Amino acid sequence: MRKALFNTVQLTAMALAVSQAFAQAPTQDAGTTVVVSGIRASASSAVAVKRDTMEVVDSISAEDIGKLPDMNVAETLTRVPGVQGYRYGGEGASPVGQGSGLTIRGLSGQTASQVNGRAYFTAGAREYNIEGAIPGMVAGIDVYKNPSAEHIEGAIGGLVNIRTRKPSDFKELTATLSVNARQNDMAKKTDPELFGLIANKFDLGGGSRIGVMAAGVYQKSTGRSDNNPANGGANFKRAIRADSAEYAALAAANTANSPSQPMAAYVGRSDVSYLSSVPTVATGGANTPNLSGLTAAQASNVMVAPGLTSNVFQETIYRTRKGLSLAADYRHSNTLRFYTEGEYTYYQYYQNYRGLNSIDGGNVQNLQTSPFAFTEGLANRNLNGGSDDVLVNQRLRGGTFLNSAINTLGGEEHRPYTTWIAAGGVEWSPTAAWSLKADLNYIKADQTQDNRSVNLDSASGLYWNTTRVADGAPHQLTFSGPSLSDPNNFVFRDYSNGTYQKWDDNGYAAKLDAAYSPDGGFLTKIKFGARAAHQKSLYTNFSFSGKPLTSDGKALAANRANGINAGTMTGLLETAPTNFMNGDAGYAGGFLVVAPTALDGNRIMTAFPNAGIPAEGSYPENALARRVFSEHTLAGYLVGEFATEDERLRGNVGVRLVRTNTDLTARVANVTGGTTVIADNFKSTSYTNALPTFNLTYNIQKDFLARFGYGRGMTRPDISALNPSIVVNTVNGTGSVGNPDLRPQLANSFDLSLERYFSATNYVSAGVFDKQIKGFLSGIVECQTVALAPAYNGSIANSCPAGQYQITKSVNSQDGYARGVEVAGQYFFDKDAGWLQNFGGSASYTYVDTSNPINIGSLTAPRIIDSQQPMVSKNSYTVAGMYEAKGFSARLVYTWRSDQVLFGVSPNPIDGRYIRSYGIMDASLNYDIMSNLTLSVNLSNLTNKGLDRYVGEPGAYGTGIERQHYLNGRTFSVGLRYKFGK
Repeated sequence: MRKALFNTVQLTAMALAVSQAFAQAPTQDAGTTVVVSGIRASASSAVAVKRDTMEVVDSISAEDIGKLPDMNVAETLTRVPGVQGYRYGGEGASPVGQGSGLTIRGLSGQTASQVNGRAYFTAGAREYNIEGAIPGMVAGIDVYKNPSAEHIEGAIGGLVNIRTRKPSDFKELTATLSVNARQNDMAKKTDPELFGLIANKFDLGGGSRIGVMAAGVYQKSTGRSDNNPANGGANFKRAIRADSAEYAALAAANTANSPSQPMAAYVGRSDVSYLSSVPTVATGGANTPNLSGLTAAQASNVMVAPGLTSNVFQETIYRTRKGLSLAADYRHSNTLRFYTEGEYTYYQYYQNYRGLNSIDGGNVQNLQTSPFAFTEGLANRNLNGGSDDVLVNQRLRGGTFLNSAINTLGGEEHRPYTTWIAAGGVEWSPTAAWSLKADLNYIKADQTQDNRSVNLDSASGLYWNTTRVADGAPHQLTFSGPSLSDPNNFVFRDYSNGTYQKWDDNGYAAKLDAAYSPDGGFLTKIKFGARAAHQKSLYTNFSFSGKPLTSDGKALAANRANGINAGTMTGLLETAPTNFMNGDAGYAGGFLVVAPTALDGNRIMTAFPNAGIPAEGSYPENALARRVFSEHTLAGYLVGEFATEDERLRGNVGVRLVRTNTDLTARVANVTGGTTVIADNFKSTSYTNALPTFNLTYNIQKDFLARFGYGRGMTRPDISALNPSIVVNTVNGTGSVGNPDLRPQLANSFDLSLERYFSATNYVSAGVFDKQIKGFLSGIVECQTVALAPAYNGSIANSCPAGQYQITKSVNSQDGYARGVEVAGQYFFDKDAGWLQNFGGSASYTYVDTSNPINIGSLTAPRIIDSQQPMVSKNSYTVAGMYEAKGFSARLVYTWRSDQVLFGVSPNPIDGRYIRSYGIMDASLNYDIMSNLTLSVNLSNLTNKGLDRYVGEPGAYGTGIERQHYLNGRTFSVGLRYKFGK
């Protein structure tokens, strides 16, 4: 690792983040924007920002109005050094529709979001879901990695500030209109994108003027996500050959001739084996096979089978984004400004999905195994200590599973997000030394997630032979048997609205800022201010599942006696696409499913009157899931800026003091009296945090800077984690509780960097950072009595004293860190380079090491493991080549990431998942047809790479066994942009 890091640093020592090629210079005090045009001009402006700022910040700007460097805001952010993102369904996205989907300097779920310097959030969360941001509406993005005290608190990872256009950006009547068409080469559907903006300013005389601006956008995109989810875990199997006496005895006992058991038809065959499940030991480490009672020969046929049962899952993802931005301001003599602005964004994630699953028969033909060292470490992190012994030395690689049943799944998810913010304020400079600002804003955010699906099962007496090869990428899967597209070969099983939940949020904030610039002396400016804010979130749930689609409204019988043949309702059906993974996984698709669009409205309820499906709009609420969150914060800050007379040394020092008051209400069930009584459980918490910051810049010599930065940050717990819910299972003695007493994670962050500037556009920088984090959240298990439930007296042992429940909850646990290195550089050839003068290049490299201690034991018997932060790669880099001549520009960007943990580590590594290293290439071209008409072309994921998931976790427990292969295809867009004015 050290050698690899050293070599990478050497290779990237003359590079700068590609994002710097697209940055513009924000002036924080005045709130104005330096408007630049073109790659080289943007790079020059970015160099000035990086050199002159006293904070660690990287910026990105649109190359022109409505022209961000990428088709997706999240993808653009990954060009910033230290920022990593996730792609799903062909676009930059959050993995599960929550949070920003970004990690900054090794911390996921730890970013704060702002729009024009105001806190911004998606309903149900503290962060803003960046995948909902609309590129055409964005003027620029700032990423603060160690924010100073005047910035709104809320993130130890970093702060993302999205800047939209303002009336003051424009010098005269300006209008722009762009029309684009986008297509994914797998979805093969062309979608539109429309963006328009008009702005003007009016001189009123006497030094007064009014500026107005309106912008709107409508964008659609269609993507594909073909994948083949498979099982994790040890999945122990023992092969019993059909020509053995043991198989014959088992077949004779199978009087029902069940295909999941040895069958008389295969007795005596040497190419068929029965896969018998192997139990695990009752005590000791998890995932340890119980081989007692087996002969040496029988034990030698025991194997593990992780990643074996891959299936077909095809998703078509439709994204719709709509936005409106309105702004107006009045200025007088550049000393007084009144302003008002509003931003509206609508984002809908609409997914159609189709799945084909094989319920494998118990007998396999032509069984194949591969050597595989399944160790105690993989099983349970060597719980018992000592040597890390091999428990099983082979894994099941593949074979043909005989007499398999088939199940298909058709479903859809509608997930609209609506967020808008209205703001107004005043800026006043009564004297040259004083500047004052007051700002008031209101946010309204809503989100609904509505996921519906229908299962079809194979008809009675129909079986397939399923051939699997759990090796390579992707794993291979083929079927032989009855037609998978014939409706008469299937019956309806059930309908579910498995996820139907709503968030209804709102918030407001009032902020006052002041700055005073003394006349001369070491102290150059004093800033101070206060902010009061409120956020409220109401969560409700209406989910239900398992409504039988049968003739009698009861569960589907094993013999399908009450089944309804799919051939009787063909109007509800469709066949899946026939280009699944472009045929690279063996089976290419075309199977029968209930059409996802047939799930809209009440069509399924009407077609199956015995199912007991409630009418849309009349779903009963799951009362115990309701929760209400209400949080008030009050903050004040003081910052002093200083500099020597020659400004060789400059910096700032400050502190932010924050008071947080949170009120929480959950619905809980009291079952102590024999009947269930639902009541509100109310909790209130409060805490105060002091957040000091210090930044220092020293000019070692002209154009050679050294920087030091320190700041303390905080990330409050997720809204859902604070919910004071209490849920117990009186049958098995388990339960879970929320924890309203969770406290923020705190981080002391240190930065040290060197920057060498060679010209207005060219420089190299290198820096190290260290975030020392306190209070990582960890899930623990403990035994306790529950006041709302009777003492546990069930027959199922729960490892607790009599009467107690085994309760899981989250707590502030261990301390950790995120530390690493950022190296960046940029170079543009000048006019003396001849034909090279139009070329430039940039690159950045980040190494980040994280420590995220997790307690996988209990509170009384802790077992701490030091894990890597989820969704974080230790190594990542971006390399870009750029060309710009009169009327034409082009950009080619390659971004690479090393292995990363998916969501979080598992207590037992064989159950875990990780994403292996990958690289993605994107490109863009712009050609000026005439001075005010530009043709733009964007190309995304030219390498056609998906984020494939594997069994285990990065490092010693990486298995190299694929668990889920992804294919998303490439995306192309072409458009025209017309503009007049400045």
